[in-house]
Amino acid sequence: MEQAKRNALALGGAALVVADAVWLLIGLGHEWSYPVLGWLPLPAGAALAGYACLSAARSRKLDPATRRFWRSLALAAALFGAGTVSNAFDALGGPQPSQRIGSVSMVLYLSVMGVVIWALLRLPSWQRTRGDWVRFTLDAWVVLVAGAAFVWQFSIRGNQEWVTASGSTGAVLVMVAVGFVAVVTFLKVALAGAGRIDRRALHLLAGGAALSALFGGLTPFLGEHPYLSSSFAAVPIGSLGMILAAGQQLRGGGRASLPRSHQRLSVVPYLAVLAMIGLLLSTGGGDPAVRIATALLTVMVMARQVYALIENRRLLTTVDANLTQLRDYQDRLSHQATHDPLTGVGNRALFEEATGLLIGGRAPVHVALLDMDDFKNVNDRHGHHTGDELLVLVSRRLRAVAGPQGIVARLGGDEFAIVLRDLEPVHVEEILNRVLAALREPPGLAGAPVRGVASIGVTTARPGDTPGDLLRRADVAMYAAKAAGGDRWQWFDAAHDEQAQEEARLGDDLDLALLRDEMFLLFQPIVELPSGRPTGVEVLLRWRHPTLGLVPPDVFVPLAERTGRIVDIGRWVLENASRQAALWQHRYGERAPAKVSINVSARQLAEPGFVAEVEDILARTGVDRDRLLLEVTETAVLGAGAPLEAVRELRERGLRVALDDFGTGQSSLSLLLTVPVDVLKVDKSFVSGEAAGQAGAVIVEHLIGFTNGLRMEAVAEGVETEDQAQRLHEAGYSLAQGFLFGRPVTAEEIESGLLTAAAR
Repeated sequence: MEQAKRNALALGGAALVVADAVWLLIGLGHEWSYPVLGWLPLPAGAALAGYACLSAARSRKLDPATRRFWRSLALAAALFGAGTVSNAFDALGGPQPSQRIGSVSMVLYLSVMGVVIWALLRLPSWQRTRGDWVRFTLDAWVVLVAGAAFVWQFSIRGNQEWVTASGSTGAVLVMVAVGFVAVVTFLKVALAGAGRIDRRALHLLAGGAALSALFGGLTPFLGEHPYLSSSFAAVPIGSLGMILAAGQQLRGGGRASLPRSHQRLSVVPYLAVLAMIGLLLSTGGGDPAVRIATALLTVMVMARQVYALIENRRLLTTVDANLTQLRDYQDRLSHQATHDPLTGVGNRALFEEATGLLIGGRAPVHVALLDMDDFKNVNDRHGHHTGDELLVLVSRRLRAVAGPQGIVARLGGDEFAIVLRDLEPVHVEEILNRVLAALREPPGLAGAPVRGVASIGVTTARPGDTPGDLLRRADVAMYAAKAAGGDRWQWFDAAHDEQAQEEARLGDDLDLALLRDEMFLLFQPIVELPSGRPTGVEVLLRWRHPTLGLVPPDVFVPLAERTGRIVDIGRWVLENASRQAALWQHRYGERAPAKVSINVSARQLAEPGFVAEVEDILARTGVDRDRLLLEVTETAVLGAGAPLEAVRELRERGLRVALDDFGTGQSSLSLLLTVPVDVLKVDKSFVSGEAAGQAGAVIVEHLIGFTNGLRMEAVAEGVETEDQAQRLHEAGYSLAQGFLFGRPVTAEEIESGLLTAAAR
């Protein structure tokens, strides 16, 4: 529909051009009885142009600046139409038809060009410097003077009879010259970028303005035909250009036009001077107007050149003044490229460069890799600002201990490397002991009770080693020190390397475990006390390796956590457990397990789309959300962040959440106040582990009081004997799980128990 309207406007504008052109051509050999008919298409064309521009201005596809531009052109079209009406009165209002252009008509025509030029220069992309504006103004005056000179020489000068009869010399000169200035403005804006104005639309407007100005300069040649006017060609062509431009803008939408080089327009003043010199030579220099115009152009071009020289000198002065600052920037950038911005010590790039140079020499080189113990808890509990302060303090102490014979670099996060050269192993060990002693000193950071202890792995360079080889071996030794309890250093040995390689191979096999269908689920009953009646199950993940057999969960789950594979594995567990729960719900109704507990890792909770993923699984499997219980650990929600927000959103969506392994973390009681959970699972270490003695019994007895007061359910884990179950019941526990009530079994065995219970 819109396209049809644009086509109709274009056809109407073209028809008016053809009609007036025919009228003009026939009128050269035939005197029209009613000359007013030739003027009627002019305001009609302007009206069509105004309507087309208003249509573009109302388009919601265009940005506000572009719509404002087309509103301005609509105003220009209205002035264009008013000018033609006024011009018709000037030409036909006397006793005889004439080609007179009155002052009102001239003002209206000049207003059209003024509005167009102003609209162009108001476009957002025409944000230019003062120098750009000076050059543009000089270029515009050059074009204006040159255009006026050529119109005078070839159009007006040789038609003295017309000049005498019409008295319109100044009007024609000014309008044609300003028309060419408008063309230059169009091209300047089009080449320099015009925001979201369609470039082809600008070209159409420029072409229409150029042709309109050109035909407007032909008025003196019609001196023998006073009932005709060059406006019969100039006005319809200008109107058609506006109609076509508005249609192109609507077709092109609001795409931004990339700037193009406008160097070609920089030669305009020089071409104008050359043209004027040619004109001067062709006339023999006899016309004073041409001589004056040539002189004016020469002065303006010289002024433009002088201004350019001044700008260049100012630019050279600025560049010279900034050379010293540039050198400072280069030094600063070089330092930033090789140093850590937070701590000021070297970064990975400096470590690799320095280590690469040192291992090529004969002196022994040792690399120690240091990783802070429990640094994540410092960030979580005291904030990243405190963590950053601790890193700065650690780096300062490391540099003080390493001294001039060591290079300290921060590799990322809380990981540092120390490169030691020209030292025997015994001296390396002395330095590492001093490093640990320095880190054990209380940091004293704004009253925050944090510790700066770390685990360190150290290795010695071998022939043919690269910095990456040294880091890999030091990393293996560092993890061995961390596994031994942390706050210690450890030399690398082959056994560590073999262990790391085995872990890497196991990690590679873990990547394929889901694809090979090696993962499966077991279900451990959760029962009521003291009856032992099943009330739900906990979902447990198992891995049957093709060569190693069953891999213990405490081996592959931490590995999956470290490598990030736990996200995909956790998704698989959640989907399959939900599908199994939905199946039981469909088959057994009220006799199905009332609660299916599914463990969710910290890495899963931290994933941005985890909650949406849970909703998608619930929708696809069809399980009732009130049958699921999502279990999270204390460490996963220790502090504000994405995991805690995910837990809160899950509960808002009607899912129940349990806090698993309660009592093993660092902030258990505070978590009861900050983490919104429904169920508390008391860790088995307080029930049947080493801590299950008198102290453990006291904790178990008091925890049930907390849960009752906070209206939570409590589940005691790891119940193995009747005596433990009896004591838990006496303490007030009504839910428990453990080997006493059933080991983890398959879904089929759970179903068999359901059928047996139904038969009884």
